[in-house]
Amino acid sequence: MALRIQNNITALTANKNLSATTNRLSLSLERLSSGFRINRASDDAAGLSISQKFRAQIASLQSASRNATEASSVLQVAEGGMEQIHNMLTRLKELATQSASSNSDGSRTEIDAEAQKLVSEIDRIATSTEYNGVSLLNGYGTRTSDTDAEATISNVYDFNVDSAATGSYEFGYSASTDTLTLTFGSVSETAVLTTNSTISFGTIGVSFKISGGATIDTVGAALATMNGSGGKDFGVTGTVAEFQLGDSNSADNKLGFTLSSVTKTSLSISTLSLTTQSGAQSALATIDTAIDSVNTARGTIGANMNRLSYAQANLTSAVENLTASESAIRDVDMALEMSEFTKNQILQQAGVSMLAQANALPQAALSLLG
Repeated sequence: MALRIQNNITALTANKNLSATTNRLSLSLERLSSGFRINRASDDAAGLSISQKFRAQIASLQSASRNATEASSVLQVAEGGMEQIHNMLTRLKELATQSASSNSDGSRTEIDAEAQKLVSEIDRIATSTEYNGVSLLNGYGTRTSDTDAEATISNVYDFNVDSAATGSYEFGYSASTDTLTLTFGSVSETAVLTTNSTISFGTIGVSFKISGGATIDTVGAALATMNGSGGKDFGVTGTVAEFQLGDSNSADNKLGFTLSSVTKTSLSISTLSLTTQSGAQSALATIDTAIDSVNTARGTIGANMNRLSYAQANLTSAVENLTASESAIRDVDMALEMSEFTKNQILQQAGVSMLAQANALPQAALSLLG
């Protein structure tokens, strides 16, 4: 090898190797300090792509797990209300049995008074039991009207049946008093129509608005002749309440259920009377039917709660397994990376030492100039 001083090839080679070692050392330090094998796309473009998909799926499934928890909470709140309704129906059966016997001839008025209070309380619980502002026990699910009042009646808008039980409804209108009567089953409720106002039937759960330039008699007459389902003015139908329990928009990733209405009208106890022996005897069968209806509704709740518990367990398992898969791709093996770091640290120290030796080699040329 020729002795040259203009270009120290040995030093250049040593510096090149030292730079590569320093880069690898920096990469090891970054991985060890972050805990990730992949910190940027250049580290592993394919691995980063797969990892990001796993992360999105994991986040979505974690949210779905929370949805399952909240769905269970909805059912627990609903069952809590139904349990009290069950207890009151049991008491009603007891009162009806007492009133149906001749030894109660002198006390049926008092017995019936308690029964009516219980019926009213059953209805109050059924209409007031809510989760996040949504009523649960008067038929839980999305409510729609089969007659579009807003499209067919001028000046009527925001026709709302979200809190109404499923079934057929009928309007009656008195032009002399501007009074609109809404009837559902054996329950009737009245409201006076006025322009530029909200008309609300709070007990039944129907409301709408009338704009300012409306003719009240025209609106009232039109409402009373809407001609909906079942020979009534309009019908309310319910669809299942859906809960997203997966990470995609497919049927397998959703769970839907409805809750039956347990209002006094739905249970057919709104006209219950224990003031007579025959009425009390008839009430026994009516109350039995109501108890069976609540039993069925609670059975549906129990079945859905069990289903949700299994769905949530599956989601928890899926999140765990997907996290493990994402970790295998993206996380750094600390033991392996520490070995790499130690190797590169030694190579860096050796490289610095060899670069110093290489830089000293051209000094041998000075002996030729002596």
